[in-house]
Amino acid sequence: MNRDAGAVIVAARRSPIGTAGHGLAGCTAAELAAPVVAAVVDDAALPVDEVDEVVLGNCMGPGGDVARVAALQAGLPVVVPGLTVDRQCASGLAAIGIGGALVRDGAAVVLAGGVESASTAPWRFWPPAPGGEPQRYLRAPFAPAALGDPDMGAAADDLAAAAGVPRERQDRYAARSHAAAWTTQQAGGFAAELVAVGGVEADERPRAGMTRDRLARLRPLHRADGTVTAGNSCGINDGAAVVAMVDSSTWQRLDRPGLRILAVATTGVDPRLPGRGLVPAVRLALRRAGLELDDVDVIEFNEAFAGQILACCDELGVDEHRVCVEGGALALGHPWGASGAVLVVRLFTQLVRRGRGRFGLAAVAAGGGQGVAMVVEACR
Repeated sequence: MNRDAGAVIVAARRSPIGTAGHGLAGCTAAELAAPVVAAVVDDAALPVDEVDEVVLGNCMGPGGDVARVAALQAGLPVVVPGLTVDRQCASGLAAIGIGGALVRDGAAVVLAGGVESASTAPWRFWPPAPGGEPQRYLRAPFAPAALGDPDMGAAADDLAAAAGVPRERQDRYAARSHAAAWTTQQAGGFAAELVAVGGVEADERPRAGMTRDRLARLRPLHRADGTVTAGNSCGINDGAAVVAMVDSSTWQRLDRPGLRILAVATTGVDPRLPGRGLVPAVRLALRRAGLELDDVDVIEFNEAFAGQILACCDELGVDEHRVCVEGGALALGHPWGASGAVLVVRLFTQLVRRGRGRFGLAAVAAGGGQGVAMVVEACR
């Protein structure tokens, strides 16, 4: 292996993923991220004055550069700059990709990841028309209305219908995700990657007994003949995930195992079917890495909706049982700006902490019809 090429992830941690309005509801985005930032610095045994940059994804926070605020709250020196990235649900993975590029351009140590506090997301208003009242809105546009700007759940219904993914298959996949996450949690499989925040020590969403039959009783969310339900969709969540990545000389000095970033790809698709955005991103990232799907040992796709993930698996030709084998966002939750970084933390646990293979793949689709994918390699 060439020890002089690319950025190497040497530490990866995340907060527990909380259900909005529950255990982490009192933490702002910066307060969620700061303990995780501090933990990866400690894990990597890096002096804080060696950190060159902090890059965090965030979608719904207060603005004001959450990455900078979190870095300062984590105790990093004031000379360490912060950059906040918004690529919607792909923000956390995009931030890690940007961090890797900064390392390739000369930075020695970059902390990158994502954070989201749906619980403390500010209310947003359009300015009033003359004589009118301000109008509250729940999200900014993903795309121009003329091109089509559906909400993600309705778009997932459309994608599942277009791809021919039936309701029963979606519920079966969601039940498997819940069962896998519950089993992993009970076995302590998430423990090494977690940082307690706000008194919360474990993911709040996984639960036993989420069977296909139980899921089948839930009504469609978006239209009477739809297949997307609350059970085969992700939750609304709070959480943070951060990795520490270093250049080759720092990695050699640290002399520890890690994940080398082999390739990153970002692509766009029809904004009316945003959930398939990860498909071309995966293909491009694998091509850049010189790999095929069959070469990949661990696959982590963001499970925003079961129908969406199954449609993407079918289009890519990947066995759905290879994806998120320890449970994904359907069971753990989807803290939007953090979710892409959570995928990389999950790869780190499986490939580095457990030695479960050589190559890993993370991918996430985003509102507006975008996708980000990353290919990594375990290195020792």
